[in-house]
Amino acid sequence: MIKQIIGVAAIAILMVSCNEQKTAYVDTTVLIKEYKEMKEVEANFTSKSDSVRKQLDAAAQEFQAEVQEYQSQMGSMSETDRKAKEQELMQKQQMLQQQQQMVGNRLREESNTVMDSLVTKIKDYVKDYGKEKNYTYIFGSNESANIMYAEEGLDITQDILSELNEGYDGAEETETEVETSESEE
Repeated sequence: MIKQIIGVAAIAILMVSCNEQKTAYVDTTVLIKEYKEMKEVEANFTSKSDSVRKQLDAAAQEFQAEVQEYQSQMGSMSETDRKAKEQELMQKQQMLQQQQQMVGNRLREESNTVMDSLVTKIKDYVKDYGKEKNYTYIFGSNESANIMYAEEGLDITQDILSELNEGYDGAEETETEVETSESEE
């Protein structure tokens, strides 16, 4: 009888240990914020955005100078000339606003495309990491605190971040993406 109980207990222990699930979580906010490639992409887009903003600001200042010139000369202009110049200035203002909107939209679209690509790359890496390390689940946590509590040692954010950063070659890949999108303009 005791041997049977021990045998049943041994089988139960084996069954439980075979079904043991290995879980961990990744703080996605930290991962995104501290991933070298993400930092580089953000810096490149900030630089590109600043450059475009300077160009647009120069065009806006040029337009303002033209408006001021018109305002100083409008008293000496005929009604017809004034209306023609006002029409011309309104068209220029509309074109300038459309250009600003187009450039802003294009930058946002480029940024979203690159960011989506990086997020997909990170997700794929975590998936491969999980398979390689035999995890059943790897949860994602962020500012919304999807994970309210986890046993110490289950946060693998730094492990994944370190491996992602080690695997990142640097500026070559990102510069190629930015140069390609710039040459399309």
